[in-house]
Amino acid sequence: MTAVGRILLADDEQTFRESTADLLRQQGYECDCVPDAHAAAEKLAKGAYDLLIADIRMPGNPDLELIKNLHELSKGTPAILVTAFPSQRSAIDAVQLPVAAYMVKPIDFEELKKNVVEAIRRKSLFCTVAETKNRLKDWQKQMQGIEDVLQNKNHKVFSASIKNFLDLSLMNISAAFQDVKNLTNILTDQNDEPPICNLLNCPRLIELVEGLTDAVRGLEKTKSSFKSRELGQLRFKLEQLLKKAKNI
Repeated sequence: MTAVGRILLADDEQTFRESTADLLRQQGYECDCVPDAHAAAEKLAKGAYDLLIADIRMPGNPDLELIKNLHELSKGTPAILVTAFPSQRSAIDAVQLPVAAYMVKPIDFEELKKNVVEAIRRKSLFCTVAETKNRLKDWQKQMQGIEDVLQNKNHKVFSASIKNFLDLSLMNISAAFQDVKNLTNILTDQNDEPPICNLLNCPRLIELVEGLTDAVRGLEKTKSSFKSRELGQLRFKLEQLLKKAKNI
């Protein structure tokens, strides 16, 4: 059975730590446990986690240092803070940090489950955005390569290169569209969330559409100069991707 998320639980109270971890594992999560902030920092630096659940007053966590350093230790990982000693000051500090939820012991497990789902959803969104950005960077490089090939007047060089660009470029472009679709799916898990294009204003997607449009136009201009079946296939597939982009 594949875990639905990987959680690090840091708390110096053994009973709470072990019982909460067991309940989370029953929900399908992989859950590692540590007794203090130093051990938590080591775990976060070495492994990938979707969520940190941490006690505010555990050893090694003065002034919420673990949470303040969380972005450097595990980029994009949210935290749920728990405490048996709530105070106005700790609540204010938590609001100013990357905290998904602030909970007071004894924990309501049903509420914790909801907070865990939302926090891991946030991490999933973060990872998908990062993957999309990387894919779009790759796409831009591939499109530049296609442009360079189109400017080459040597027909033999063109014919030898276009097949490789066709396969590699379309693979990256298709993957970028899949990432955008994944973003939409994550954001629309809740009905009150706005669509991804409204939320992010899709500057990268706009660039993608404009780049595809320019590529198709360039291929149209060169079709009389290069009588190539591969070139025709490339133009057709880019046109199909352009249609998909405009419908996202």
